[in-house]
Formats: sequence, structure tokens, C-alpha cells
Amino acid sequence: MTAQIVEIAGQRIAMLPASEYELLLDALEDRDDLAAAELAQGRREEGVEYLPSEMVNRILDGENALRVWREYRGMTAADLASHSGYGASMVTMVETGKRQGTIAFWKAVASALSVSPEDVMPV
Repeated sequence: MTAQIVEIAGQRIAMLPASEYELLLDALEDRDDLAAAELAQGRREEGVEYLPSEMVNRILDGENALRVWREYRGMTAADLASHSGYGASMVTMVETGKRQGTIAFWKAVASALSVSPEDVMPV
């Protein structure tokens, strides 16, 4: 690596070719990616669940998170209703946006899906 040290306004500044600067940025990004991957692996080993990217993309594209999680768990609206203590029509109306769930509803469906309420509630 070739760097030139200059003093500007009382500060020592290292100047290097742009190609070498870009290599440093790439190395830093690779280090950050590795750290993030190690953190994610540790969380997986602790039992933290991750949604597959296609499920995340569905939610990011505006699809109802409750429906995405329900389908990911392999449940029908009737299954979720049975496990949460609410009617299937309530589940369907919340998923389609025709009704808003109460706090008790969100806690019950989240518990039935083994997720936190924040995972299934609308943004």
C-alpha cells in the first residue's frame, strides 16, 4: 500500500490511490459481513427463528404479516382460530384489513404462531 502523508491545517493526512482506498473499503465491508454472519449463526444456535427470504419479501411487499406467518406455519385460518380462541372469520377479516385486532387478539394469534405480537401486527 502506498500512502503519502501530508499536513493540512495542523492535521496529518494520509493520501492513497483511489484503487487502494476502494480495496480498504471492500475489506472493511467483508469484515462487517463476516461479523454479521457470525452473530446470525450464534442466534440460530440459540434457537432464534428466521423467516426465509421469500417470506420476508412478501411482508416487505405489503402482504399481511399475520397471513404470511400463518401460512409459513402451515395453518389455515380455521387452524389459527382454533389455536387462538378466535373465530376463523375474525382471523380472515383481520388478514384482509376489514377489521383491526385488539391487543388480546394479537397476543392470542402470536402465541398460537409462537412469535411475538410485533411479528404479526401491521406496521
